[in-house]
Amino acid sequence: MWRASCLLPFFRGQRSCSWITQLRQGHTAVHRDPRYSKLQHDDIEWFRKVLGSNGVIDDKDKVAPYNRDWMHKYEGQAQVVLRPHSTEQVSEVLSYCSMRRLAVVPQGGNTGLVGGSIPVFDEVILSTSSLNKVLTLDKSSGALVAQAGCVLQALDEHVASHGYMMPLDLGAKGSCQIGGNVSTNAGGLRLLRYGSLHGSVLGVEVVLADGTVLDLLRTLRKDNTGYDLKQLFIGGEGTLGVVTAVAIQCAPRPASVQVVFLSCQSFDAVQAVLSTARRMLGEILSAAEFLDGSCMALVTEQLEGVVNPLGQGGAAPFYMVLETHGSNAKHDVEKLEAFLEAVMSAGHVQDGTVSQSESQAAAIWRVREGIAEALGRKGAVYKYDLSMPTGQMYGLVEEMRGRLRGKPGTEGISVVGYGHVGDGNLHLNVCAPKGYNEQLTALIEPYVYEWTTARKGSVSAEHGVGRMKAEVVGLSRPPDVLEVMARIKQVMDPRGILNPYKLLPQKYYKELHGVPHGSLP
Repeated sequence: MWRASCLLPFFRGQRSCSWITQLRQGHTAVHRDPRYSKLQHDDIEWFRKVLGSNGVIDDKDKVAPYNRDWMHKYEGQAQVVLRPHSTEQVSEVLSYCSMRRLAVVPQGGNTGLVGGSIPVFDEVILSTSSLNKVLTLDKSSGALVAQAGCVLQALDEHVASHGYMMPLDLGAKGSCQIGGNVSTNAGGLRLLRYGSLHGSVLGVEVVLADGTVLDLLRTLRKDNTGYDLKQLFIGGEGTLGVVTAVAIQCAPRPASVQVVFLSCQSFDAVQAVLSTARRMLGEILSAAEFLDGSCMALVTEQLEGVVNPLGQGGAAPFYMVLETHGSNAKHDVEKLEAFLEAVMSAGHVQDGTVSQSESQAAAIWRVREGIAEALGRKGAVYKYDLSMPTGQMYGLVEEMRGRLRGKPGTEGISVVGYGHVGDGNLHLNVCAPKGYNEQLTALIEPYVYEWTTARKGSVSAEHGVGRMKAEVVGLSRPPDVLEVMARIKQVMDPRGILNPYKLLPQKYYKELHGVPHGSLP
């Protein structure tokens, strides 16, 4: 029987600095948990019997793309990929894996950035890609019910024909799946206007580790009947259950969309523009993004056909993309013109342009959304997704540049900053043309997390924890909170088969599931 007290000796009286000490001493190595069974031929045959030959992939070459992330930073050794077509099949598979104690990694579009959907060792990959049906759309309320494997862009196109839009928009919308979006609590470009998935998700259908199907798939805006269990799975990263379907509140598609691209001379000016936009654009402001001059240089250099929207003479230290969503174009344009006049006359904006067509708007957004692709083309990328007070955001970029300048192993690197300035969400990226190396990693980590924590920020704003940040999550969550999270994990997944080695520090996994501390490597 698991007891809460088994976790207390490690955490009682310790502060966040202990996490940094462990990182500096290299105590973050992960070893395969010997409690998990190894896949056998009989297991694969059982999977084929339940899922059919098309639902099981065990050819090494065909499994390989599922075993690595798109950044080529994480790679697993899974021997099989399962592709169930129904919730019932997911239930059967998880019931069997629980009985056999085969570890399972749920995987959607595999667009994550923290290794959350990639096996650490030889876990079974459960792909939701074949769960790709739109189930219902209430045309009067905009409540959409869809299976977890539906691609975000396809869903947006589906609801567009009925006058609605998905409440989130991501750069990976052409590949990411709604189940993965919910499981990671994905943020994106328009959280400023439409809020997080904790607010827009109305219900979920989830299969627990033992195969139990939780039907929480409601489309009600109000349902005050006890614990709101769906919230556990929004951002749960597949560690508590596999999301198989989602009910989500879509927003009315705006009749008027205005996109503005601005240049600023300083980050202080960026903040002043944001403050003015909040005050003068108010209810129609849907996105507020920033990027630095290094980002602009990268996208125009690396991506064919991408140019600075302000022309050849438009170079500047900082740029902003602002977007409005409204129902009356005349009203929105008048508000936008008054705003632009205010920020220009105050000297906050150096130059700017307003899109006059959908193609111009798309070209502006291509600059912002193309940054990740441009970085990837130049080399290996260290990506850090952090939230902090807006005024502190760019300070980290500047300090990181100074910290890395001239150090061994940093030749040719680029340090860039961009992100959702309206949400206080910085994307700090360090691009290394020569690839990942331990020298460079040691210069960046744990410094980046120390810096953020010292300013009362979070080590993960929207990308999740996954494998990358499991050992530093204690910097953003106090010990008592982590202990409760571990209790929930124990109750929901007593045999620990769902997405192991993720989300929680390894110390917890060693002490959960009835195994005393010290019995694992």
